Amino acid sequence: MPTSATRHAPTENRLLGALRDEEYERLLPDLERVSFALGEIVYESGMEMNYIYFPTTAIISLLYTMEDGATAEMGLAGNEGLVGVALFMGGNTMPNRGVVQSAGEVIRLKAKALQTEFARGRHFQRLLLRYTQALITQISQTAVCNRLHAVEHQLDRWLLLRHDRVTVDEVIMTQELIADMLGVRREGVTVAAGRLQDAGAISYVRGHIRILDRQKLEALSCECYKVVNDEFDRLLGPMRETNLPPSRKSYIF
Repeated sequence: MPTSATRHAPTENRLLGALRDEEYERLLPDLERVSFALGEIVYESGMEMNYIYFPTTAIISLLYTMEDGATAEMGLAGNEGLVGVALFMGGNTMPNRGVVQSAGEVIRLKAKALQTEFARGRHFQRLLLRYTQALITQISQTAVCNRLHAVEHQLDRWLLLRHDRVTVDEVIMTQELIADMLGVRREGVTVAAGRLQDAGAISYVRGHIRILDRQKLEALSCECYKVVNDEFDRLLGPMRETNLPPSRKSYIF
């Protein structure tokens, strides 16, 4: 059951943590904490959205499903961002599905409260537009990576992006789910994970991936992760200062 967000909730999501005090006070009555299980659907393609979601401990995958049932992830959001850009960009619906990639909590905000605050045209609006630009970069670079780079590099990029948004080094996810996220065959995930394991960057055993050496993982990655990370840093501040949720002062404008 959703529970009202506490006064300290914004420190758990970087966008909420960047709000000015008066903005946060106006939004507080319409903030709720909600828990999601792994694989739960946050929203369906074409469904009108009543809330925007600010993940705290959950990670939400923006997933496209084709007519033949094939899937591929085009972006993800965790404690650095939000899910539901259509609500302030004027569309009200999304062409993809929002699926929980990592179980946890989000703070949701009613659509009307979001749109009212966004229409003020001040800091809140600029913050959300900057995040949207960073998200567009992530989506675009994901498409390029999936088209031009080997599965090993796709998996590497995906692990780094995911690791930026959690406080643990382990990914508990089946081979099939990872393949669905990347839009590749399961066998390709096995081979790619094996190569990263042989390099000493990760360990991979029965659906459990543990990052052993992040620096090595970054060194082995293609340029796509750096492009996404650099753009986020440019627009919103360092993505990965520590592996803990940043304070309300993480973004400096």
